[in-house]
Amino acid sequence: MATSFLTNQQIASLVEAIQSAEEHSTGEIRVHIDSNTDEDNAKIAFKVFEELCLNKTKERNAVLFHVNFEQKYLTIIGDTGIHAKVSQSYWDHLHDYITSEFAKGNYYQALKSGILETGLELKKYFPVKGENHNELPNEITFS
Repeated sequence: MATSFLTNQQIASLVEAIQSAEEHSTGEIRVHIDSNTDEDNAKIAFKVFEELCLNKTKERNAVLFHVNFEQKYLTIIGDTGIHAKVSQSYWDHLHDYITSEFAKGNYYQALKSGILETGLELKKYFPVKGENHNELPNEITFS
C-alpha cells in the first residue's frame, strides 16, 4: 500500500530490511504507518503495540516503529526485554536521528537505517542460539 511518503517498492524494501535485521537475533521488529490518528499518537502506538502482539514474544524483545507522517510523529517502543538492555538514551538518539531525516524528506532511508540499527542492538543482546523462529510477521501494517 503506497503512501504519499513511501512507494510500494520502498515498502517492500523495508520489509526486506526487517527480515535482514531479525536474521541474527531472536528479536522482532514491526513498522506501523498510521494515517488516521489526529492526536495522542503515543497512546495509539501503545495500543498498536499490543494489538500486533509485540508484548507476547518469548524474550519480550520486540520493537515497534509507529509512524504518523501527516502528524510528523514517530514513536519507538521497545518491549521490556530489549528496553532493559539498552538505555533510554539509545531510543532517544535513534528517534532524534530518524525524525531529523524525516524533516529532510528522507522517510525511506531514515526508517531503513533505524530498522537495521535496531537489528544490530537485538543481535548484540539476543543472538540466535539454534533455530530462529520468526514469532511475528515482518509485514508493515497500516491504519
